Amino acid sequence: MKDLFDYCEFGDFKLNSRIVRTGLWESEREKTGNLTPEIYNRYENIAASGVGLIITELYSLYPKDVFSKFTNTPNYGRFVREARDLTDLVHVYDVPIFAQLGFVQFNKKTEQNMGVDDISIEDIRKIQTDMIMAAQKFDYAGFDGIQIGLGNYYFLSRFINPSFNSREDRYGGSTLSRLKIVLEIIKVIKETTELHINCRLNAFDGTTNGMALDETIEVAKILENYGADSLQITRPRSPQFFTRENKQKNPLIEASEKIIRNVNIPVILGGGASSQRQINEILNSTDIDFISMQRPFVADPSFLVDWQINGEGETKCKTCNNCYWKKTSTCFINRSAKWDVESEIKKEDSFL
Repeated sequence: MKDLFDYCEFGDFKLNSRIVRTGLWESEREKTGNLTPEIYNRYENIAASGVGLIITELYSLYPKDVFSKFTNTPNYGRFVREARDLTDLVHVYDVPIFAQLGFVQFNKKTEQNMGVDDISIEDIRKIQTDMIMAAQKFDYAGFDGIQIGLGNYYFLSRFINPSFNSREDRYGGSTLSRLKIVLEIIKVIKETTELHINCRLNAFDGTTNGMALDETIEVAKILENYGADSLQITRPRSPQFFTRENKQKNPLIEASEKIIRNVNIPVILGGGASSQRQINEILNSTDIDFISMQRPFVADPSFLVDWQINGEGETKCKTCNNCYWKKTSTCFINRSAKWDVESEIKKEDSFL
């Protein structure tokens, strides 16, 4: 019988539990991109809680991307030094940590938010080079792996999607051809780093003539054959989908199971669970072995400690989605009292 706190294997890693923490936004960074004490403290609390694997908040590949104001970046001078401190801190607790990398927009001089069909071969080479250089920085900084953003509505998810990609060169057409941009990136990362490569992939996207589950399964098998070490299954707008009202209706469970049966690498179910009982039911009624959580760690980075003690835990997250909509790594509900105190202190200081 499986339990979320099982010691288990994930590829070459030994995990302290089956829970994967996936990040999203980073609002506590300095404007220059540097890591702050609050970020280090949060990661230490997560690592010490009993989590199995940490996937960071998104590292935005490009500084003028639509999400770059709400994310961190590998493109500042002290990144490797500061990120090394972060990974060393997490490793104290025998927890592996992956860096999540992605971007939504590709901009070139005066041409902004270019479409998949509009970019040139030279543009593709630039994207590939930038991704590979970021991966090498992650490797130098001590990260154990990289998560490549092929899901949600990130640029590469659109590139591999026939609904957006109607190119007539070698990067368009068949599923394999649309994946070449990613497969070539994976090949070089494998050759030049020691990183585990995880791909975050939409199970389906709901767009006209887009990717349905059958093609996603084909994509998953190709990614495995070309060197991907694990997958995380998501959907384009999962934070909007998972609410208190429909949390029992998780279409990713069936989709993840079908993908699991067609590959021989670890597959992570991307979100949708909110209690210890619910997670253990999923683990023991399906082929799923790993479950990702994001917003519960925003509500309380240490919640797994209480779960281990009590045995019947439920997240403090109210599924209000404010952390998603307001692009913050902090919880509006559970930390509002702290913010009120801090605001009053600032008011008093202003009169001194």
